[in-house]
Amino acid sequence: MSTWRQAGRQLGRYPSALVGLAIIAFLVGIAVYAVIAIPYSEALGLWRGGDQWRMHPVNARSAWVDRLTGGGQPRTMIVSSAAAVIEEEPFAGGRQMRIPLAFDYDYAGFPSEINLFFSAAYQERQPFVRLTWHTPDGEEVPLGGRRISREDRIAISQDLALERRLGEVPHIGLLAEPGATVPERARTGSYELTVEAILFEEAAELAVDLVIYGRVHGPAGTDHLRRDLMVALLWGTPVALAFGLIAAVGTTLTTLVIAAAGVWFGGWVDAIIQRLTEVNMILPLLPILVMVGTLYSTSIWLMLGVVVALGIFSAGIKMYRAMLLPVRSAPYIEAARAYGAGDLRIITRYMIPRVLPVLIPAFVTLIPTFVFLEASLAVLGLGDPVLPTWGKILNDAQTMSALYNGFYYWVVAPAILLMLTGLGFAMLGFALDRIFNPRLRAM
Repeated sequence: MSTWRQAGRQLGRYPSALVGLAIIAFLVGIAVYAVIAIPYSEALGLWRGGDQWRMHPVNARSAWVDRLTGGGQPRTMIVSSAAAVIEEEPFAGGRQMRIPLAFDYDYAGFPSEINLFFSAAYQERQPFVRLTWHTPDGEEVPLGGRRISREDRIAISQDLALERRLGEVPHIGLLAEPGATVPERARTGSYELTVEAILFEEAAELAVDLVIYGRVHGPAGTDHLRRDLMVALLWGTPVALAFGLIAAVGTTLTTLVIAAAGVWFGGWVDAIIQRLTEVNMILPLLPILVMVGTLYSTSIWLMLGVVVALGIFSAGIKMYRAMLLPVRSAPYIEAARAYGAGDLRIITRYMIPRVLPVLIPAFVTLIPTFVFLEASLAVLGLGDPVLPTWGKILNDAQTMSALYNGFYYWVVAPAILLMLTGLGFAMLGFALDRIFNPRLRAM
């Protein structure tokens, strides 16, 4: 125990160790926050996509990227009928509604999209709505009318007839300066979209949300499915750390125990272990994982099991064997045998603890290796299709040509987290190596 206390005190002498610990603590904090703030089932549901993201813009850059480039890009605005002053006029068998959806637009840039979302409650006859767009200078632009189903959407930006009338895509033409040949700046001021609805049943109800989508969203931005990338960045942290830690613990401990058993028993036991190790050393890990993911399953837990299984008889057995051979003939081992200690007790209580401190640095630096392995599989399209991970973000970015289209935030954020993970564990591992390795300690 004194060895560990002494090692803890010596860590303070290495600034790299303190920086590494700070980075690891930061990652662990993110992992804990992700698990508490976004429960596992909720994270899976969010990452699958769906209606919960319909209010988010497509491929919106992150807020920090916008600030680095000068800022001023429009944010998403949601105008709900729940906050509007609705005028109603009943008639026989129904009523007429006038819903003004007013908003102030103060951005120089144009929005990325404009949509209307309707929620109607009726028995048989669908409500009918007619839309009118009001500009700050009093101009009225009719947007047409249609019947509304129970959950409906009107994609104003995709109205081809309106685009032909305006000469621009609607989300630009409706906010452009009047008379501009090539719109460069949006017209600021107070806008209003008037929804005139006719409900053909007395008990019918209608709610509407106007969404003016921005080009910036949150600290991480969105992807092609409108998903907030912050969900995957947050939940990718506990997944990556858990995968790396479990794989490192599983491979290191099993390899160490097997190497110690081979050294202690010797003979045919040691020979079999060495032959299995030599066969396993020539097996390529990544191609085997690619084959398993392609032919069987891409579950992250199956991949973890394969990694641990192939890592048991790794090249580390030969290194551990060389370290344990002198321990086997140590006097305290002979003393343990003299008072009747069994084989299992000698291996687990006297041999393994003797070399364990020297293996701690190798164990720490092994964790990011498995983190990068999981990310590499995901980038190759063999990541878990359910879990939101850093590698999955990079795979989606690659599939959608994010760098080619200028969506650098999509690639930079997970890449930074991967680099921080490698840097933190590497700095801590190198410092621990100088503390526990006798050859480096004397330098």
